[in-house]
Amino acid sequence: ACVCEKNKRVSNCRTDGSGQCRCEAIGSGVIVDCSTLTSKCLLMKAEVMGSKSGRREKPKDAFEDTDGLYDPECENSGAFKAKQCNGTTCWCVNTAGVRRTDKHDSDLKCNQLVRTTWIIIEMKHAERNAPLNAESLKKFFTDTITSRYQLDGRYITSVLYENPYITIDLKQNSSDKSSGDVDIADVAYYFEKDVKGQSIFHNNAGLNVSIDNEPVKFEKTVVYYVDEIAPEFSMKSLTPGLIAVIVVIVVAIVAAIVVLVLTRRRKGKYVKAEVKEMNEMHRGLNA
Repeated sequence: ACVCEKNKRVSNCRTDGSGQCRCEAIGSGVIVDCSTLTSKCLLMKAEVMGSKSGRREKPKDAFEDTDGLYDPECENSGAFKAKQCNGTTCWCVNTAGVRRTDKHDSDLKCNQLVRTTWIIIEMKHAERNAPLNAESLKKFFTDTITSRYQLDGRYITSVLYENPYITIDLKQNSSDKSSGDVDIADVAYYFEKDVKGQSIFHNNAGLNVSIDNEPVKFEKTVVYYVDEIAPEFSMKSLTPGLIAVIVVIVVAIVAAIVVLVLTRRRKGKYVKAEVKEMNEMHRGLNA
């Protein structure tokens, strides 16, 4: 038996002939290599299985924050299948497992797994007396991502600090990625769990962010995904709030056009009246 340091959501761990620890991912039974990050798809499946294990009955009004979490279908390689379903409702996902189409019935066709080439991690730190040192912050996150999550530094394209926001850009085209490289989608998932205190690592130790020997606490972390092919959402999938904003903007534009037209009409009438009066004056003088 051995311990899978990089994934606590495993079972039946054993050392192989080369001395590497290999285990079965909970929920799928897929063998994972504990010397590197486990794919996001297998981690999500294990998390869903853990929440279904029914250790004890919960109060009827108790609920779990499962936003973004579903029971995914994974390839044997650990990659997400392009088409994901929940009962008879299906949708297409990107390589990060994030929905990129509207939800449809089971007849939906997802021809390919579209690659997420750019991931933007945006964090907001708690209020501070003084801003952080931008260079120290950049060094901390660059070093942490390359060492803790084993991502090659060339995929970290930017670490930007605009007090109180920190934005980290990870970019990785399929042509850039070699077989031994970890995927930016897996890195972002591990990172987000760490920052939120839900570490996937065996020792359960989250990420202690310390800049110039001063701990930093985060109030909010949001991850954005940019795919190599634009997502396919229709107006129907927009939230009521966004639709309301669009309606207000359209109404404002229409109102502005109406005011402009009325103003020009009045101006036109005024000019015509002025010309008419001038003509009458000329006629009077000539008489």
